[in-house]
Parts: sequence; structure tokens; C-alpha cells
Amino acid sequence: MSGFLASSLTRPKGFTAASATCGIKPSGKPDLALIVADRPCAAAGVFTRNKVKGAPVIVARRHLRGRTARAIVCNSGISNVATGKRGLDDAAAMCRATADAINDGCTPRQVLPCSTGIIGRPLPMDKILPGIAAAAGSLRRGPKADTAAAEAILTTDLVPKSAAATVNIGGTKVTVAGVCKGSGMIAPNLATMLAFITTDADFAEVKLLKQSLRSATAETFNRVTVDTDTSTSDAVLVLANGSAGHRPIATARKNLDLFRGALTEVCRELSYQLVKDGEGATKVFRVAVSGAKSVRDADRVGRAVAESPLVKTAVHGADPNWGRIVMAVGKSGAAIYPERLAVSIGQTRVFNNGQPLALRDPALQRLAQAMSQPEVTITIDLNLGPTSCEWLGCDLSREYIHINADYTT
Repeated sequence: MSGFLASSLTRPKGFTAASATCGIKPSGKPDLALIVADRPCAAAGVFTRNKVKGAPVIVARRHLRGRTARAIVCNSGISNVATGKRGLDDAAAMCRATADAINDGCTPRQVLPCSTGIIGRPLPMDKILPGIAAAAGSLRRGPKADTAAAEAILTTDLVPKSAAATVNIGGTKVTVAGVCKGSGMIAPNLATMLAFITTDADFAEVKLLKQSLRSATAETFNRVTVDTDTSTSDAVLVLANGSAGHRPIATARKNLDLFRGALTEVCRELSYQLVKDGEGATKVFRVAVSGAKSVRDADRVGRAVAESPLVKTAVHGADPNWGRIVMAVGKSGAAIYPERLAVSIGQTRVFNNGQPLALRDPALQRLAQAMSQPEVTITIDLNLGPTSCEWLGCDLSREYIHINADYTT
């Protein structure tokens, strides 16, 4: 598989993208993105498990029962959550307007709607519907179109997030590309933000695409956390239009595994960008867990450490307070034997076999240097089994409080 490519979304064959400024955001920045395939696509999605789901999540899940899609339409600034029947009607209206604007046989049920932003406010449809028409009129391929769509879905994000990669399947180059948004209200629960992925891969069965997406998100988007809050609008959507021209991916392990690997790497890169741009974040930290009895236990430990406010503030202050890490491991609910537990920060072991290590220079200097880096690695070995995993988190800063205290005002 190749390294990551500069642009995304329209790098796979047969996709165009555009943005529009509807006037939803007080800033006046673009606030609507449109992604369109030239032909019907195999389509799959994973969504938030929050019991309070946005109207677009409900509508998109219904539309995916048809297993094909042509377009994704997303507004930012207002999330269309907790808006009752009107919210559902508005999400459906966005789909109808998109199908009408594409005007080449696309049906409303082939459109997947998304919204992100403030909860509890109705969408200004008098602004959004003309915006959809404007975006449809400016659909293009290329880096400018990719960047425009990536920027239009942002809320408190500081930067757009995109990634693309290629893989050879049956002698044919296949491209997987994507954009995502997310900065706050980020915690794992099937999906953790909005992510839109396009590919020119061809699938014999939609269920294989869905399985690949679930596998990729489990290893990537489901192992990142900013603030422990699972959004009401989370969705990861993938469209596969089959334009690459290879033999359709069936149950043959090699080709399916090749595609799944490329998809996972794109999702991993996007999830890293998401955590790096976490609200108020100044550092990313990795929690590498090994020696767990099961995947469930490894995940419990990784999540407990990555989500701990005390660990996050210690990372922010460059404080090698391993006691907070051990505390988080112990509260995780995983099978733990303290007398076997080992913890390292960077390359320095700080806790081993249930006891702290007496550190002197130069080990103390290495530890201080590791904690002062923009990326910190915490390694935890449970010494109980064969399973490992890695989680990503970010520090908790004063700026996070400032951003969220003033979000709606």
C-alpha cells in the first residue's frame, strides 16, 4: 500500500465534491458539503450508540437498508438533534433536494444526510435548500474540491482532516480516501465523529464492505477519545462505486484483506488527526496495552487510561505521575494482578511487578524529556495473556474549558 496522499474524496475514480455557504454559521464560513458518485455505490455506515440520535442518523440508517447510495450531504453549525418530527422531515427534505439537484436518476433514498453542530435547534431550511442547489452546481474533482468539502463540515475543529491511500488488487490500483470532522464530544461507541470515505473498489456483496468498515472502525475510531462524551450525530459512511475496474471483491481472503488494510490505515490516519485537533489539545498520547487476557480487557485498560482526567492533566503538565496511570488501570474492570503489572513512560520503566522503580539520572532526564514531547507514549504490560491494543488520547487543557464554556454563546 502506498503512503498517504495529499488530497482525498475525489481521488478515487468517479467522485466529485463541493461546498456551499448557507449562512448557518455566524462566522460566515462554508457550512454545507456535498459528495456525489457518478454511479450507484455499494454503501455502508456505522453510527452512534447514543440513545438520543440525530434525525440525519435515523434517516441515513433507513436509506442504507437499500444497500446503495449516490451522495452524501452534510451541513455544519446545527446538528438537527432533539428536533422531533420536524427534524426528520428536514433531513428527508435535504435528501430530496440533493437528488433533484443531481438530476440524473438519483433517488432521495440514495442520499445519506448528516448534520453537525449545536443540539436542539431546527435547521434553517430556507438557507440549506438553496445551498444544496449551489453546491450541486459547483461539483468538481481535485484538491480544491476535496479541501472545500473537508472545511465545510468543521465546527470547533481548527483544521480539516483528510487522508487517502492506494492498494493493488488483482493488478489494478484501487484508491481509498476520506475526510472527517471532530474535535470535541469525542468518545468511542461504534463511531466517534463524522467521517466520509470514498473508494473505487468493486464489491460483489455489500455485506463485505460493511464488515470491512466495522473492522476498520473497531481498530481506529473506536480507540480514540477526547472528552468521554459520545456525540448524538456520529457516523462513518463509505461509498464504493466499483470504478477501478478490477474483479469484484468476494470472499477471497487476499483481495478482501488488502482492501480492509487500506481502509483501516486511512481510518487510522484520520483518527490520529482527530485526536491531535482535540479541543484545546496541545499533546497526543498513546496508550499501548499488552499482555491482556482478551481484546475486551485490553480495550478496558486502554480506554480507562486515555479517558482519565487525571492522566490527561498530567500529560498536559508534563508530570510523570505514574500513580494516576496505575489507578486508571485498576479501575478499568479488566482482569488485573498488580504484582504482574508493568508501566513505562516513553522508554523508561517506572513501575514493575507491583512496585515503583527508584529512578536516578539519566533515567529521570529521559522521563522528563519524554513527558515534554508533543506526543507521549504510555506502555502498560498486564503480563496475563497474548492480547494487545493501542488507544489515542489528548491532554486536557484550560483552553478546552474555555471553548466549551462559550460554545453556544
